[in-house]
Amino acid sequence: MSDKREAARLPMLGHLPGEIMMLEPMLIVELSGSGATIETRFPLQLDSLHDLRLTLRPHPVVVKGRVIHSRISDVDQDVVTYLSGMEFVEPTDRVAAAIVEFLDGLEQERRGGTP
Repeated sequence: MSDKREAARLPMLGHLPGEIMMLEPMLIVELSGSGATIETRFPLQLDSLHDLRLTLRPHPVVVKGRVIHSRISDVDQDVVTYLSGMEFVEPTDRVAAAIVEFLDGLEQERRGGTP
């Protein structure tokens, strides 16, 4: 069997830490300009940082969030759901404005106005 790699791999002779990023679905339960409460099917480690993709009509945004708290919220047969509080970390002006615009529009809709 021939090695089809373009570059040789060098074995690590010790511990080389790394991280992996995965896209997993989440449900946004609460949202403010400074953070969110989210529901996931996996636990989040306290103080860990995550990129959150928020689909705010009409502006989808990505904001970095720090896990402030996390707990089991429901256990149903084989499915466990977790509720986690996220604090937004240094959102860009554009992202912060998109979140505020979305929340203002949602409040206006709920009062019976048009967004």
